[in-house]
Amino acid sequence: MTYGEIYHWGKHRLESAGIPEAQLDARLLLEYVCGTGRNDLLVHGDRMLEVREQERYRELIAGREKRIPLQQLTGVQEFMGLEFSVNEHVLIPRQDTEILVEEALRNLHDGMRILDLCTGSGCILISLLHYSNDCEGVGTDISGEALETAKRNAEKLLERRVYCQWDDVVCRPGSISFIQSDLFERVQGKFDMIVSNPPYIPGEVICTLMPEVREHEPVLALDGGGDGLFFYRRITQESREYLVGGGMLFLEIGYDQAGDVRELMEKAGFLEINVVKDYAGLDRVVYGTLGWGQVSLGAASAAE
Repeated sequence: MTYGEIYHWGKHRLESAGIPEAQLDARLLLEYVCGTGRNDLLVHGDRMLEVREQERYRELIAGREKRIPLQQLTGVQEFMGLEFSVNEHVLIPRQDTEILVEEALRNLHDGMRILDLCTGSGCILISLLHYSNDCEGVGTDISGEALETAKRNAEKLLERRVYCQWDDVVCRPGSISFIQSDLFERVQGKFDMIVSNPPYIPGEVICTLMPEVREHEPVLALDGGGDGLFFYRRITQESREYLVGGGMLFLEIGYDQAGDVRELMEKAGFLEINVVKDYAGLDRVVYGTLGWGQVSLGAASAAE
């Protein structure tokens, strides 16, 4: 078959399966298999494909028909201008999360210590370190498989040694470390900035999500408890023990959670709380600064 013929075959199969953006996915999968660009369909549509290329393309189309996400089929997703490896163990980085990174970067200074909770693929922490100088980053996740993915991404994109320990974090200026931890459970020391895109979907809503999400992305990274706020309650309270005075907390949120998360941050002693909208005009990020008088309060509360 020619390049054009097999593309139209793939597009028809995906359309028949009810795949959203079937035309785009069919083209992207073909470009992935053949190592081509978007103009090849018009300019070289009559090129004959090798048998191995046809077989591989048919395999990927079959996977997409089963609602396996495009990014898991290709194994990559672009985020903040960087190409991250992804798989079934991590959430696929989404454009909306770039809002979180951009806001954090506006407040990030050279040499700061950053803690990324629920790091997943590492896309938030790695992007922050990539676009800053001499900052130290620590990423935590409860999933060992996710941390292995984050470690590989860091080694590839930051081109530096990655310290990956499951008990204690190695602290070195300019380093990045990963630790298997239930939020702050195994975290040590103080940080200038804490960032997180925690699970925030109410448990009962997960069954209503698109098959690509509910069947193929990790439930651990989606389920935010009964009202979706379970992790926000923990993070806003516990972060006081791990932030320096004047340290900042950045949280990605669901479109209808800004008011609740703002209230949680206020009760925890955060000041100058801001809500930032995403590209669709929906509330997406809440961030604030920990008041100096709240640092000792957090440590005392944790010790009780």
